[in-house]
Amino acid sequence: MPETAGENGIMNMGIHNHPGFLSDFILGSQDGLVNVLGIVLGVSAATTDLRLIFVAALAALGAESISMGAVAYTSTKARLRSYMNELRKESAMAGRGSRNNIKEVEAVLLKWGFSGSKLHSTAEAISSNKNAMLEFMMAFKLKLAPLDRDAPRRSFIVVLSSTIFGSIIPLLPYVFLFSGIYTKAIASVIISSIFLFMIGVYEARKTGGSAFKNGTEMLAIGIAAGLAGYLIGRVFGGVPA
Repeated sequence: MPETAGENGIMNMGIHNHPGFLSDFILGSQDGLVNVLGIVLGVSAATTDLRLIFVAALAALGAESISMGAVAYTSTKARLRSYMNELRKESAMAGRGSRNNIKEVEAVLLKWGFSGSKLHSTAEAISSNKNAMLEFMMAFKLKLAPLDRDAPRRSFIVVLSSTIFGSIIPLLPYVFLFSGIYTKAIASVIISSIFLFMIGVYEARKTGGSAFKNGTEMLAIGIAAGLAGYLIGRVFGGVPA
């Protein structure tokens, strides 16, 4: 007899999978680092007042981390609502008749090259189990990744904390180096570049990509943002070279 899926069963379908940690971490850490790097370089080019540099950087850190965390929470919550809405529709359709279920599964299997008796037997086996059929249709017909109720909160925490982490990196030379502003700025570019490259390498190791390519892409983004901030500070700041 086919299994059924109630509200708890529907939610349990996605509990084994927690998508998004890697993308949330990269999003937060990269955004925080690049944003603050551009700000500290821009302000450093406009003034030698260390207090103003810290005020601007810390204001950006606070606003950016909360904003990024909130966006991650609301967007993930919207994805969760969308997923649950589609899952309820598929669950209701699954109860209308086994033949209709088999045809829907077969439509997907046909694209994979199944045919003849193998097509029918595979579709029949999948559609005979309601939970299996629902997961199959959600993943391969609608192409939606499973989420659980904790996903928005988890995404908020990861993005918030990683944004704070990334934002602190460009500030380290300004805190620990006892030297001039321009020396601090150069050191900030160097340490930020190293961390951006490391983030790219980490992503590559987790996803199977090229460590050098990913690291270089991250580095290029950071350098471009820092250069933009510096040029704006020089043009409008009025501090002589």
